[in-house]
Amino acid sequence: MNIIDLGLIDYKEAEALQLDRLQAVIDGREGNTLYLLEHPKVITYGRQGGGENLHVSDAFLTQQGITLAQTTRGGNITCHFPGQLVGYPIWRVEKRPGGMKKFFHDMEEAVISTCARFGVSTKRREGHPGVWVNEHRKICSMGIGVKKWVTYHGLALNVGPDVSLFDLITLCGIQGAVPTSLSKEAGREITVKEVKDVFREEFGKAFAHSTVAAHQAAQG
Repeated sequence: MNIIDLGLIDYKEAEALQLDRLQAVIDGREGNTLYLLEHPKVITYGRQGGGENLHVSDAFLTQQGITLAQTTRGGNITCHFPGQLVGYPIWRVEKRPGGMKKFFHDMEEAVISTCARFGVSTKRREGHPGVWVNEHRKICSMGIGVKKWVTYHGLALNVGPDVSLFDLITLCGIQGAVPTSLSKEAGREITVKEVKDVFREEFGKAFAHSTVAAHQAAQG
């Protein structure tokens, strides 16, 4: 797999890179790719909408230098900001054992294992993709798009202590959901760089295992 660190990058610029790589993976010109990055402050809508869960005006967002973007991922409203690790897997899921459900499971597993290495226990919540500390505190949001059995978009893991941008929305459109982060849960400052290095390893473990399984299934 290719793992590419894009650093801090504008949302639309990263989206364009995703779409280019998406087509390259579909065409067979590139292999599976994971982009790791941070975004400047941006609030995004998913295919299920989200405007009803935005608590401020477009004018307020403009005044605060916060971008608003419509996306092609699944899910509702969320936000990105410096201090949050974003991962975009451009991944071929055709013939992958377990299909899309297993793909989400493996993304969640990579995040759960990463959090554990910082002493933070997390879990899945039935019916709500992503990773949670408990039934209410959400530490990682997930939403993907799929074209010709190749995924794009992905996950956003809150790392730094400041998650105040979420105050402007109802997180993922889920009443009662409260944003949290690795730093808040660990009780100490954790940097995106620290988490990025660990996440590379844990994502590699979660997805290398599935790649081997897919290869064996194809051979069998």
